[in-house]
Amino acid sequence: QVHLVESGGGLVQAGGSLRLSCVASGMIFSANALAWYRQAPGKQRELVARISRDGNTNYADSEKGRFTISRDNVKKTVYLQMNSLKPEDTAVYYCNTNVRDYSYWGQGTQVTVSS
Repeated sequence: QVHLVESGGGLVQAGGSLRLSCVASGMIFSANALAWYRQAPGKQRELVARISRDGNTNYADSEKGRFTISRDNVKKTVYLQMNSLKPEDTAVYYCNTNVRDYSYWGQGTQVTVSS
């Protein structure tokens, strides 16, 4: 059974930084791509960033230059470094991976950016 556990969220002022972590278990971590999504109140869940098993990265346009996704295959952890945070970044952030055509999600971690 695949489990994803996020941490690192919190309350931060605009312009501040946070680093989110997602620890995975029950899967061959190095063989899978991982992604961060977020969902703000009243909005659909949206892709923030994705990292392939080879370390190639993709970002949503609004996050380019501010967010950095990375992975540590030894620690089985994917990170999201978020800098220059804006109030519109306020959302629950979720870790995601697909294993054998099934999509797995963590429980989410709340990020709140105050103006």
